[in-house]
Amino acid sequence: MRKRNRERRPARRDPYKERKPIILIATEGEVTEPEYLEGLKRAVKNPRVEIEVFGGVGVPKTLVASAKKRKKAAEKRARRENDDNLLFDEVWCVFDVDEHPNIADAKQMAEDNDIELAISNPCFELWLYLHFAEQPGMQHRHDLQRMLKKHMPKYDKHVEYSDYAAGYDAAVKRATRLEENAKADNDEGKNPITGVWRLTESIRSDD
Repeated sequence: MRKRNRERRPARRDPYKERKPIILIATEGEVTEPEYLEGLKRAVKNPRVEIEVFGGVGVPKTLVASAKKRKKAAEKRARRENDDNLLFDEVWCVFDVDEHPNIADAKQMAEDNDIELAISNPCFELWLYLHFAEQPGMQHRHDLQRMLKKHMPKYDKHVEYSDYAAGYDAAVKRATRLEENAKADNDEGKNPITGVWRLTESIRSDD
């Protein structure tokens, strides 16, 4: 569960300047996820949030371990320099279920280290697809990628957020319904589902 209401530590570098929350995002993919998230940040022009994205890290367990390492390094530096501005306010990992091993281990490591997860089953393209249409039912990632191309014929992993912006609010509603349906079925990770909307909403409105 997200800790959106946890108390933030006071900034010490400049008491007269409001500190921007910083979100660290580790993504499995090198291109699609970082391009979408960076594009979203530029589009919403939220002056209260800074994001730092690093992609292409590896399978989920490796991804969470990398995020944990970055988080711990920031905490160590903040203590050394007595400056809470150096801390990450939120740390997220974005990855697909796909056919990856050790998903349960990745989830447990994330929970133990206060790291949020934005998981898509089967793949991130589900989140993109929801900008255009209702959930497609259970799909293999390759089929879903082909379905996305019906709406974005030139899709080749590269993403221009402006191509998706008009459907963003609909995508959030559709993704939310998927999660609600999965919970009702007592199968919270079932295909299709995506938690990316929780991360994107944090980028849009983190307070």
